Amino acid sequence: MIRKEEVDGETMGQAEEYINQIPMWAAKKHSLEDVRKFLEEMGNPDRGIPAIHVAGTNGKGSVCAFLTSLLTEAGVRTGTFISPHLKTLRERFLINGVMVEEAPFEEAFRRVLDTAERLKAQGICHPTFFEFLFYMAVELFKKQGAEVMVVETGLGGRLDATNVLEQPLACAITSISLDHTQYLGNTIEAIAGEKAGIIKPGVPIIFDDTVNEASRVICGIAKKQGAPAFGVGQSDYEAGEIRDGFMEVQAKFLSGDTLPLKIPFEASYQCQNAMVAVRIMEVLAQRENRSISGKWLQEGIFHARWPGRMEEARKDVFLDGAHNPGGIQAFVRAAAHICARRKKKAFLLFAAVSDKDYGEMAGILCEGLPFEAIGVVQMESSRGLEALQLETLFKEKADCPVRAYGCVREGFSHMEQLARGQLLFCVGSLYLIGELKAFLEKGVDVHD
Repeated sequence: MIRKEEVDGETMGQAEEYINQIPMWAAKKHSLEDVRKFLEEMGNPDRGIPAIHVAGTNGKGSVCAFLTSLLTEAGVRTGTFISPHLKTLRERFLINGVMVEEAPFEEAFRRVLDTAERLKAQGICHPTFFEFLFYMAVELFKKQGAEVMVVETGLGGRLDATNVLEQPLACAITSISLDHTQYLGNTIEAIAGEKAGIIKPGVPIIFDDTVNEASRVICGIAKKQGAPAFGVGQSDYEAGEIRDGFMEVQAKFLSGDTLPLKIPFEASYQCQNAMVAVRIMEVLAQRENRSISGKWLQEGIFHARWPGRMEEARKDVFLDGAHNPGGIQAFVRAAAHICARRKKKAFLLFAAVSDKDYGEMAGILCEGLPFEAIGVVQMESSRGLEALQLETLFKEKADCPVRAYGCVREGFSHMEQLARGQLLFCVGSLYLIGELKAFLEKGVDVHD
């Protein structure tokens, strides 16, 4: 790892380099008491800023995006901490939905780094990668005058660094599926139990109520904590017409009232995520005995943005960071609807990291959609699975041509030309999506 003195007085690039070299995992996991001690050393910047705490397997980022847009639309200065990022670490820190500027990013970095150095002298280990970023987030939000924080967990919930947040306004748990089983357990019930560890006594919990095994666990823990529980299922909305770029949904409220919403995505699973966010706002308004504006909800939902999640980056080219079996299943359903509505065939560009269940993901993709051709690519990330290994796997499962490419740019260029006039879905690791967005947003001609 580069030393502190090497980044003193240097640029944001060096700050990012320092952070990216921090190990994801510590030799000895820091307890929540350790995390609190670090924050105390910083002056407890998290205290005094009400928070909405969001956990789950899939959909966390989308719910955070909807919440951020809703709160911003209501005139509430909102700090949002999300993960992962696609291109730069600054994407993880948002003020009113906008990535923080370099200067406050660097200031927060140095504040956390200085604190880490002081505590190191007391025998306390350096923060992990995620802990470091979480400390930066609360410092940033305090300095930027955030009135509310929207905070996404990293891994799990019960032992996650973000679970030091005290008495949040509300907690939320999105869709639960099997992921990170080596850390969270190998059943839906076990994973739900870890996610539900964010539930606090008396704090309302709003959760995705579409998986019975998860719902039972969440409700059981909520009851023990005396936390009001509000499940959101498919009976809480009626999906309507899908148009280019958005879906029409009739939202149903706890009061029995309904409200038409336009959700700015073509992926049907975003209806569920949007309704979780809407329900959070409804529950908070009820607890404060306030009415809720239908126009505000409509505008907040419609203006939500979440890059790299079934995002149409250019005409007929979709980017989706579905990186676990549950996410891939949701992608397949959404992609099938898009293909049917546009009356076009599907092509696939795929990449995965080596610690994900890429075999199951490949099976779901090949069984779920009749692809015309599949390209698999080697990403720059050291965690990336070799393209040749993916090629062998897909050739065993697919009924179409499969080809491996040595880099993302080469694979995208060829697959986009192959899919001309049809639909190209770029799916898998968020590292893949980040690489694609890096050159697509610069307007680089990938066919050069």
